[in-house]
Amino acid sequence: MPITQFVLKVHSRCDLACDHCYVYEHADTGWRSRPRVVAEAVLARLAERIGEHAAERGLTAVRVVLHGGEPLLAGPKVFRRAAGLLRAALPEVCELDLRVHTNGVRLEEAYCELFDELGIRVGISLDGDRAANDRHRRFADGRSSHPQVLRAVGLLREPRFRHLYAGLLCTVDVANDPVAVYRALAELEPPAVDFLLPHATWERPPERPPGAGTTPYADWLLTVHERWEAAGRPFAVRTFDSVHRTLSGLPGLSEALGLEPVDLVVLETDGTYEQADSLKTAYDGAPGTGMDVFRHSLDEVAGHPGMAARQSGLDGLSAECRACPVVRSCGGGLYAHRYGGGSFDRPSVYCADLRALIDGLAARAGTVRRAPAPPVDLAGPGLTDEQLEELAVGLGGPETVRVLARSQLALTRTMLAAVHGSSGLARSEAWELLAELDAVEPAAVDAVFAHPYVRAWAARRLSGDPGAGLGTLAELAAAAAVRAGRGDSVAAPVREGVLHLPTLGRLVLGGGVREALVTGGRDGWTARTDGGAVAGSGDPRWQPRRKVGRGIAMEDVDPQRGVHRWPVEERLSDAEYLNWAGDFREAADLLDRDLPEYAAGLWAGLSAVTPLRRRADGRDVSSAARQAFGAVAIARPGNAETLALLLVHEFQHVKLGAVLDREELYDRGDTRLFEAFGLTPRPIGSLFQAVYAHLAVTAFWGTRAHGGTEPARARFAHWRALTDEAVDLLADSGALTPVGKRFADGARASVDPWLRATVG
Repeated sequence: MPITQFVLKVHSRCDLACDHCYVYEHADTGWRSRPRVVAEAVLARLAERIGEHAAERGLTAVRVVLHGGEPLLAGPKVFRRAAGLLRAALPEVCELDLRVHTNGVRLEEAYCELFDELGIRVGISLDGDRAANDRHRRFADGRSSHPQVLRAVGLLREPRFRHLYAGLLCTVDVANDPVAVYRALAELEPPAVDFLLPHATWERPPERPPGAGTTPYADWLLTVHERWEAAGRPFAVRTFDSVHRTLSGLPGLSEALGLEPVDLVVLETDGTYEQADSLKTAYDGAPGTGMDVFRHSLDEVAGHPGMAARQSGLDGLSAECRACPVVRSCGGGLYAHRYGGGSFDRPSVYCADLRALIDGLAARAGTVRRAPAPPVDLAGPGLTDEQLEELAVGLGGPETVRVLARSQLALTRTMLAAVHGSSGLARSEAWELLAELDAVEPAAVDAVFAHPYVRAWAARRLSGDPGAGLGTLAELAAAAAVRAGRGDSVAAPVREGVLHLPTLGRLVLGGGVREALVTGGRDGWTARTDGGAVAGSGDPRWQPRRKVGRGIAMEDVDPQRGVHRWPVEERLSDAEYLNWAGDFREAADLLDRDLPEYAAGLWAGLSAVTPLRRRADGRDVSSAARQAFGAVAIARPGNAETLALLLVHEFQHVKLGAVLDREELYDRGDTRLFEAFGLTPRPIGSLFQAVYAHLAVTAFWGTRAHGGTEPARARFAHWRALTDEAVDLLADSGALTPVGKRFADGARASVDPWLRATVG
């Protein structure tokens, strides 16, 4: 599994003496022998390692948290050097999410200016009001750190630095008043708060005050949740959001909850790799790997037994945990909290509290409307055995593809509910309208939610992408209102002078306009701007989404379409659009005639073609995005034959992506790389995708080889040989699940007849 999150210790000492600190006050003593400040050579080599790993694994983003001890003790030069080295080492396509986590005592204006320059966001540890914070977070001489921390947060709340404010981290102490703690944190207007259970093990259990009941930590957090919910969720709370997500079948947001593999590595100031810092609470040396940045790659670190144990999901939990009904939300709790008797094969020492917290949040969620539709079982109604067999051999008829489309729509709805649930909005006019329309005009809502790039936006939003603004929810509601035609109105954002209505088109209003009131009626729709101007579908500034044939849209206006590997084309001119439409009709007729067994499913599932920019070297380019079911992106090639080939090739990726959202086909923890089709070595998932796509490619050339031209026969011979080799490689990989083996057998059943064909 690739590693995407790194904690870089830039200083190994601290200017506070917090008595609950896992670094200095628990079992591990490794900090005593480490350099105080990370060396230049360590920074340079780590940057190289991360860059290599990102390039080899095709990563599009990594997060690096600069940590300690107290990281601000390292000084500005270290931060400037770390940021420069990391950004220089990463591939151009890989974004760096760089953060610092500090106690705030030394955060001054000069540091904020530096972090603004370097693009470093700031998280601060604060346990609540002064009484709560002073219980643990004091200087060594007993002085309070609270005034300095409030001053630091005040700097981050200033308009010029607000974008740097990442949030607050609060360690729970059940001796503190939860209401007072919540109020103190909420007054600081954080974008997010993370409540952490104090680190403890079965050898060193957490404090449980007399008379506090059997689940004091759950009771404390549920009290905070009640206040947070009553206030309209004014900021994100990772603990609560993780539980809500896992209850909906989505991944959690924390290694402390859920079954998702942990992809985090710590680098100490001496260049040694370690596992999560929380393990320091288990025993001396617990987080150690015996590896360092100079001698070992990140792939080697990922293969360390300790890392593997934290990536094994349900199989890595104790028998008691595996039998628990809330295990998919709890995930066994934080790995370190399971330690006792020399083993981690136990439930969390907070087991009772986690169960009470999850049950309590699940019960409360039942009284709050989370989504425009009831929860949907993404696993059913599932594919029949015959439909799975169709897909296994590379095909998939119209009804089979429609089953995949329905499950993708259900997944999109769940993701949108999670977006709203984690938005922190006290009241959302757009969401309420979507919920109402879903009850009375569900077809209008489905038409909007099924748009491929709606899920792409939701995925970006849930991943924390700062560019995925919540204004898109209002755009979705406006589009649904227009489709419903009931006369509903919703305020939608105007971005850079453009009002976007997903699935419909865009209205170019020009600069200075920030918002438009969109009203959908039976006789058309209108958009009223701040200045009182009214426009609609009859306005010359309206650019509707056009179609290329077979009911399929030419998507060249949606702002979320840039999720493909290659740059997208801007709005096509009328002449270029007509060229596209003509080529598409010819390509569609060709597929219907020569490849009907693939074409029927293609027309049932393809909803949008997104034009890409042509490459300067003239090579054909195309793409399918995993989070955009129903869309393929293509730079218009020189002829309809190539367009037909690219359509069917990319839709194979679309189908397999939808299957992978329902079925496990291979071991996702397998880190080996496989070489096939003359491409650079790639992971097992990419090999599976390549095999599946080239079943269609080979079938395409097979239909054109018999009685065709010499180039067509040569291409068929070429692709069947490469596909044959790749199918063997896939089948013999040892990484396939039973369903994955069924797909490999299906691919072999498709390839074998081609091998017997004589083409000259």
